[in-house]
Amino acid sequence: MARVAPFVIFLALTALQGAFGESSRYWMYLAKTVVGAWMVWVMYPLVSEMPWKINVEGVLVGVAVFAIWVGIDPYVPKLDTLIVKLGFKPKSGELPWNPLTFFAGNAALGWLMVGVRTLGSALVVPPLEETFYRSFIYRYIANPDFTSIPLQRWHAASFFISTALFGFSHNEWLAGILCAMAYQWLVLRRGRLGEAMTAHAVTNFLLSIWVVARGAWQFW
Repeated sequence: MARVAPFVIFLALTALQGAFGESSRYWMYLAKTVVGAWMVWVMYPLVSEMPWKINVEGVLVGVAVFAIWVGIDPYVPKLDTLIVKLGFKPKSGELPWNPLTFFAGNAALGWLMVGVRTLGSALVVPPLEETFYRSFIYRYIANPDFTSIPLQRWHAASFFISTALFGFSHNEWLAGILCAMAYQWLVLRRGRLGEAMTAHAVTNFLLSIWVVARGAWQFW
């Protein structure tokens, strides 16, 4: 429950973004970030492999993943484009997540939402996702008694299935898969989540800076 419930709750709150009008895409993100931060606080002492570890290795992997994410983007079709090609209908009329445009009449509020998204993606998302994908899903595929599986144990099916699940949960699916492989490599190498959480945080923080500086709102 400590590894799964917070992620599921966070995912459910994500699904509610936009459900109550366009403004709810932003207010629900703020709400889920606050709830997510509280859940991280609660689960932190319950998940022994979770403590954050900041080192050069994690930072370098995070920077490399960021470079891959933005570098391959122009050359790889997005997941929603592939879905349309398969004959499914696209989402109708959803605008990019851009609080500076949506709250154009209130710059302070717009920048507040940018700050919330940046901090949420860098400090809340990494522990929730790394705990779920790298600690739970990876090991559960190998053995439902997942706590009996050391984090450093290589299991091919677990590696490729868990990285695919992570990748296809993002519109930038190929970058997501490569990203998950890099983070999982850190976990396998160290037998803990700390470095992967650092890498994930660095990637998301740099991506946030890129989004705002370059106006690349499609990444959000």
